[in-house]
Amino acid sequence: MPNANDVFDLFYQGFKTFMNLSKFKLPAFFNFLSPALIECIFTSSALPISKSFSTGYYKALNIRVALIGLEVWTSQDLIGVSDNPHSTLASFLSWRGKQLRTLPNDNAQLITGRSFQGTTIGLAPLKAMCSDFQSGGVNTDHSVSAVGVAATMAHEMGHNFGMSHDVPGCCQAKAEDGGCIMAAATGHPFPKVFNACNMKELKNYLNSGGGKCLFNLPNTRAMYGGQRCGNGYLEEGEECDCGEEEECTSPCCNANNCTLKAGAECAHGVCCDNCKLKSPGVLCRAASGSCDLPEYCNGKAESCPANFYLMDGSTCAGGSAYCYTGMCLMLEQQCRSLWGKDGRPAPDLCFRKVNEAGDMYGNCGKDLYGKYRKCNDRDAQCGKIQCVSSATKPLETSAVGIETTVTIGSKKIMCMGTHVYKFTQGGEDPQGDTLDPGLVMTGTKCGEDSLCNNNHNCHCDPGWAPPLCDQRGSGGSVDSGPIISNIDLLLVLVILPLVLFVVVAAIGLWCCYKHKLRPQKTSSPPPVPRYSSK
Repeated sequence: MPNANDVFDLFYQGFKTFMNLSKFKLPAFFNFLSPALIECIFTSSALPISKSFSTGYYKALNIRVALIGLEVWTSQDLIGVSDNPHSTLASFLSWRGKQLRTLPNDNAQLITGRSFQGTTIGLAPLKAMCSDFQSGGVNTDHSVSAVGVAATMAHEMGHNFGMSHDVPGCCQAKAEDGGCIMAAATGHPFPKVFNACNMKELKNYLNSGGGKCLFNLPNTRAMYGGQRCGNGYLEEGEECDCGEEEECTSPCCNANNCTLKAGAECAHGVCCDNCKLKSPGVLCRAASGSCDLPEYCNGKAESCPANFYLMDGSTCAGGSAYCYTGMCLMLEQQCRSLWGKDGRPAPDLCFRKVNEAGDMYGNCGKDLYGKYRKCNDRDAQCGKIQCVSSATKPLETSAVGIETTVTIGSKKIMCMGTHVYKFTQGGEDPQGDTLDPGLVMTGTKCGEDSLCNNNHNCHCDPGWAPPLCDQRGSGGSVDSGPIISNIDLLLVLVILPLVLFVVVAAIGLWCCYKHKLRPQKTSSPPPVPRYSSK
């Protein structure tokens, strides 16, 4: 069993083999001057505790991983860990959600010593980075080598970043050198690099508004391993930190003592130019969509302010969709991303007919046992997305179209579903290690007054009652229960105490009345003493 120190050290320090990114144009807000920062926590039910880390695998993508928490469960697991990867993932993500208030993080990964069913060594949701409900993954301690576990964590986190499995032609790294991190299957030697296909998928995910939580600076006091000059994070007492001396290329920072060079005002960040702070009001991060907000330099700090976006549930696209984690989630946009520019949502009948099957081609996700769930009519638009398009196949190279014909009136309509194959060296991998990318995304509207929750059920807006959201009510879903409306809250907070006060007062008055009716005892006055004279 590898020591966790080795696993995380390799995950962060990795291999000094970085891709040449000059051919790939990342979004303007995702550049070398301002790397994205993942505030990550790791938990382990199998490995002893570790001690120090620095960046690694994700440096190739200009992403820094700041480890702000590490838990090792030695006496017992705090969640249900079994050989079923789906139930283990659901249990772990639920646990993570409960920790967010006390330990805020962007992503969490679990390493377990228990093996999963079949050939699965990890599982993670696709395009889930920054989600309160889904940003994380589970990994098995499948190798005596720490490199193997570290590579698996990098792979599962890649799925959170929107990276699918590599298809033939993507990976140019030789198998004898380890291949690529996002390959569907892994072996020895273990993979070391991301490839051009991964870069393209990451770019698309970020351009669509994903990864909104990655631009705030981490709490360096909470980082695992303690403060150290040369770790690349600006910490208390430092003027700058450009990393280790051998890797620092900053003309503004002294790597040996983390101080600014003579005349320099700053050393890092998009609000620093030629060692001088940019003027207040200079745009440092443009809005990536209708649910995002722009940020500007303040003239005092070298870093762009944390990324801000509209609240989850805000309407966008003229009221036809909702914002969720900074993205405007519309069926129209999802169909275009799957089928091209003319892709559009299919009629409701397509969703109902296909998703009532409860198989790999039509479902509302999987249950805790990994079995496909049938969609009820009310949740059909939260299952496998159905589109209409003139294209003959999806844009995704590893996907095929699943055609279903429905008749509406006298017109026949071809419903186009998407099934994503997961390739291994031996062919298609029926297990896979991602949640189905062909499912409607969490936060998408599933009706006029409802949106899909993370369990692929419709959640009614306030004012409408679950489960169908077609009658007046207080909102909620079959998962979360009804919402307490403002009127209900008024009843609880105002009227109920008033009723209790009236009851107590009535009891008091009744006691007083009873006391007055009770017969009073009277006593004769004491006899007047009589004195006799002798």
